[in-house]
Amino acid sequence: MPTEGSDQDRIYRQAAQIYGAALERLARAYEADAEARRDLLQEIHIGLWRSFEGFDQRCSLRTWIYRVAHNVSTSHVLRQRRARLQNMVGLEELENLPDARVNDTDQRHSLKRLVALVQQLKPLDRQVILSYLEGLDAASIAEITGLSAGNVATKIHRIKNILAKRFHAGEQK
Repeated sequence: MPTEGSDQDRIYRQAAQIYGAALERLARAYEADAEARRDLLQEIHIGLWRSFEGFDQRCSLRTWIYRVAHNVSTSHVLRQRRARLQNMVGLEELENLPDARVNDTDQRHSLKRLVALVQQLKPLDRQVILSYLEGLDAASIAEITGLSAGNVATKIHRIKNILAKRFHAGEQK
């Protein structure tokens, strides 16, 4: 067990302080249910703390944090999917789905609608667009996901177009 002042603890505290709000946004994007979202956020923090034991600084702290957080979140989504048999769709299927409007009768909640659309994406597509929305560039996202930077840029472009089309289609109904 690490001591109170271990490097692992120090790096974790620094990461939690700097990236805490971003991790909360990430958890919100991956999990709609508030209680499950709290569990996911706790899983992310535990995963981060554990991961810092092996953090070798071959990438930036920011990249490491997002990689771990997205991996934990993706595992969470997959567990939830198996448990609930929830259907996730890829980009191709998302374009062909009938408009599954969120239970949001007030059109002023655009962010809620966008998050609902993002939550329909498969974990990898969700990871790419959420990283992009957090301000990461294609090279950083590529490092996190293991995709090429060109593939990331293409995915971002496609996801943005599809989300915009689906979002605006929901406004017209």
